[in-house]
Amino acid sequence: MSQHDSATVVETPVIPRPYRGRAGLLWGLLGVLAFSFTVPFTRVAIADGGLPPLFVGAGRAVIAAALAGLALVVTRQALPRGRQWLRVCVVALGVVVGFPVLTSFALTTSSASHGTVVIALLPAATAVAAVVRTGERPRGAFWGAVAVGAVCAVAFAVLQGGGIGALHPSDLLLFGAVLAAAIGYAEGGLLSRELGAWQTISWALVVAAPVMAALTVFSARGGVSGTTSGWWAFAYLGVVSMFLGFFAWYRGLAIGPMTTVSQVQLVQPVFGITWAALLLGESIGWSTVLGGLAVIAAATAAVRTRTR
Repeated sequence: MSQHDSATVVETPVIPRPYRGRAGLLWGLLGVLAFSFTVPFTRVAIADGGLPPLFVGAGRAVIAAALAGLALVVTRQALPRGRQWLRVCVVALGVVVGFPVLTSFALTTSSASHGTVVIALLPAATAVAAVVRTGERPRGAFWGAVAVGAVCAVAFAVLQGGGIGALHPSDLLLFGAVLAAAIGYAEGGLLSRELGAWQTISWALVVAAPVMAALTVFSARGGVSGTTSGWWAFAYLGVVSMFLGFFAWYRGLAIGPMTTVSQVQLVQPVFGITWAALLLGESIGWSTVLGGLAVIAAATAAVRTRTR
């Protein structure tokens, strides 16, 4: 049966597989900028705003799911098919359930600066997940840049946070959040090539909505009260961190190369600690400036490394 036969269905990826120059990096950077407010605003919502951690972690997904459902209905998007539903569930477990809930509980005892210590490992974790999932084969120089970048990012965050110290339960939660996000990012980047970037996160939000809504109701059973700043931070987490930010991030990963675009996250600790200083009053010294330059240099080396 020929390709032009009427009974033949020829599928064209929503985002073509051939890489388009630096477009993936630019989209990825836009997503990282949106995500960089997540840790400081989560801290604001919980520690300063007085909102329960489970309410913040689950409730922001409910807000995003409502927006996602509306967008899917208005634009009349086709339903995922077959195994795509299973892959949507993987994305949902990673970035809709795992990362938000785990980081929310971790930041009840961990500062925003300390939270970036572990989250700074996310670029390397995403690169590994992408290699395992996609079969991309980066050169040795790429892995060297990943290792240097991860060390620079963690060292920068450690110096800003005053040291890691002993391993606390909050650190274990953050490690789990990194693992969940890395898997969700890699699978979401692949699925975005078939469904589209914003469609992928939208379907993941809709799939997870019943569970997250139940958790939100459970967390609010005794009533929820918070400050004005806490509610504004919560609104940002729901609209941008859980929804709009993924439009750019998954599109960047889909254009790829995924292992390279993932390294743009190395600048997120710089952004995050800057926002933490402005929002939470943390001081910024020369160590911040020098550490930030080192992180950006490592990220630049990683993204300039070609994959084969």
